[in-house]
Amino acid sequence: QVQLVESGGGLVQAGGSLRLSCTASGRTFSTGAMGWFRRAPGREQQVVAAIDWSGAISRYADSVKGRFTISRDHTKNTVYLQMNSLQTEDSAVYYCAARRAATMSIQHGEYDYWGQGTQVTVSS
Repeated sequence: QVQLVESGGGLVQAGGSLRLSCTASGRTFSTGAMGWFRRAPGREQQVVAAIDWSGAISRYADSVKGRFTISRDHTKNTVYLQMNSLQTEDSAVYYCAARRAATMSIQHGEYDYWGQGTQVTVSS
C-alpha cells in the first residue's frame, strides 16, 4: 500500500504563488506516474497536471498552462505543484494521486492511490 500526504495549501491573494507537495510512503517502489487533481465546490473533479515516472513528460490542463509546474524528486518520494499567478478560479481542494504504471495519465480512474487533499483558497 502507498500513502500520499499533501501539504502547502492555504490562503493567498490573486496573483500570488503556492507550492504544493505530496510525499509518498509505504510501498513507494510501486509508485509510477503521479498527478494533481482538484475539485471546487459544485464542480466536477478535474485534472490539473500529471507527470510520468521519469519526470521527463508532463501534461497540464489548459486553464493552468504557463502558470503551474509539476515536478518530482525520487530521492524524497515527493511530487510538487508550483502554482504561480493564482486566480480566484484556482480555489479548490487539491488532491495528489499516484498510479502503479510508469506512463502518465490524465484520467481519474487510472490512479491507484490518493491523498486526503489540501485546500487552496485564492482571494480577490
